[in-house]
Amino acid sequence: MSRFVQPVPPPVDPYAGDGMLRSWLERHLGPGGHAAAKGRLADLAADVTGPLRAAHADAEAHPPTLVRYDAWGARIDRIDTSAGWQAQRAAAARHAVVALPYLPDARGTWGAAARVVQHALLHLYGPESATFSCPVAMADGAAALLSVPDVDATVRDAWLPRLISTDPATAITSGQWMTESQGGSDLGRSSTIGRPAADGSWRLIGEKWFCSAADAAMAVALARPEGAGRGSRVLAPFLVPRYAVDSPLADGPAPGAPAPGVTVHRLKDKLGTRALPTAEIGLRDAYALPLGDPAVPGLVRAMTLVVVTRVHNAAAAAGGMRRGLAYARAYADVRHVAGGPLTSSPLHRATLGTLAVDAAGAFALAGHAFALLGRVEVGADPEAAAELRIVAPLAKLATGRLAVSSASEYVESFGGAGYVEDTGVPRLLRDAQVLPIWEGTTNVLALDVLRALAREDAGAPLLSRLAAAVDLARPLSPVLADTLATAAAQLEETITAVTVDPGASAVLAGARGLALRLAYALTTALLIEHAAWGDEQAELAARLWARRWLRHEEIAEDAHHHLELLC
Repeated sequence: MSRFVQPVPPPVDPYAGDGMLRSWLERHLGPGGHAAAKGRLADLAADVTGPLRAAHADAEAHPPTLVRYDAWGARIDRIDTSAGWQAQRAAAARHAVVALPYLPDARGTWGAAARVVQHALLHLYGPESATFSCPVAMADGAAALLSVPDVDATVRDAWLPRLISTDPATAITSGQWMTESQGGSDLGRSSTIGRPAADGSWRLIGEKWFCSAADAAMAVALARPEGAGRGSRVLAPFLVPRYAVDSPLADGPAPGAPAPGVTVHRLKDKLGTRALPTAEIGLRDAYALPLGDPAVPGLVRAMTLVVVTRVHNAAAAAGGMRRGLAYARAYADVRHVAGGPLTSSPLHRATLGTLAVDAAGAFALAGHAFALLGRVEVGADPEAAAELRIVAPLAKLATGRLAVSSASEYVESFGGAGYVEDTGVPRLLRDAQVLPIWEGTTNVLALDVLRALAREDAGAPLLSRLAAAVDLARPLSPVLADTLATAAAQLEETITAVTVDPGASAVLAGARGLALRLAYALTTALLIEHAAWGDEQAELAARLWARRWLRHEEIAEDAHHHLELLC
């Protein structure tokens, strides 16, 4: 008797097979703008389904290692990474995944919508990048911070071109050294001290507990300038070169002499993101360059970076959800049970359809955050800036939670094979779990949302968008319009209570629930906007999303009947 082997086909082309991605680009870029982006997107999709999928597997199979000493006993703290990781690094540069929104020709072609094109690139690249999407996010955040006008031009000119280079031979990425063991997300407890040196540089002394992309050529670190006082507002961002300033600065396997004063204590052994080098790092008079005037409270400057990395986190969540759905759908098309393929089972179809609704909502939420970011950077749009202040944390917290729940379903959809490491399926869940944690847990972000509502009237642009979406929904579905109108009225009442007494225990205890309700209502509005433009898939997703997340109804039957339209 021959041994049965279940063939597992690859999913569809991630660009050509994603109808919502293509219609989103058509709407936000216009036909001409989308046409200008198609070649770039198709090229990346071809790489993703070919060499980058293999590079991803190699990087996962060969995680980074720390080499503390050279052959003669000198401390070198070199982090060795796999050929697959280096291939991902080269591809990120070659496809301008970081660089695109900074390139003059891209801004000339798409203006503020260059960030929309970048989001599409991330949507394709991230899910099978072996989480190289993390250093991509931090490189983008560092580039945005270096672009701030009060950063010294000499520092900017030395480092920004490398961060946004599209030549793999010169492109670098950035790490991010913010958290310390005693404080974590409580930055006010940061104890790293910065002291000025005679040459205009600074020296940092402290311990950083969670340093992602520790193999990057530079990092942005938070430190308290000596004498600056307590609290988090006075913390300032500094650029720390990972290698001696007179040595090569490439991220590659032989980057040059390590910078004095930087010690890699250990690499973290993590639940997921195993290909990503994450370290505990000690700073002992480490050379650093201030990003802005350290005498001026710098946490606001550092938030330029944080906003960028938060929206990248949302893109990683939404992209991973979509790719996981594509894998689960491809498997269901060929796996036979009870006399037919899984996709003929009403129950399994309902499961996949429900996951598709969540993936559509996450995509719209992440895509909207990138569109706002582009409007802030290119047009200095004050309305977009006000809305982004609350959309960035909402998009990050909501998509992160959705990504974890969806990944759990994707693993389950493969049955026992989904629990076996060498199928690659378990990493969908392991890697998703970082998304609600990195750049702030759900609770941390929910409190940030409260502050934005209470101190900055951040609810106003959100409520305005909801009201406009109610009007757009009327011709599509009066029930959908009424559902959103009811949710908006309840949210407005709650926001008023928050602004009256933001420190009340009931307000603080309910912050997570409020933030999620705001995110779900906003997502409904965004899907309605896309549906009103003419996207049939978005209209169905809006109806089912509102029923699922605003009215808490079961959508299984409709998800089953409309699976083909949803995915």
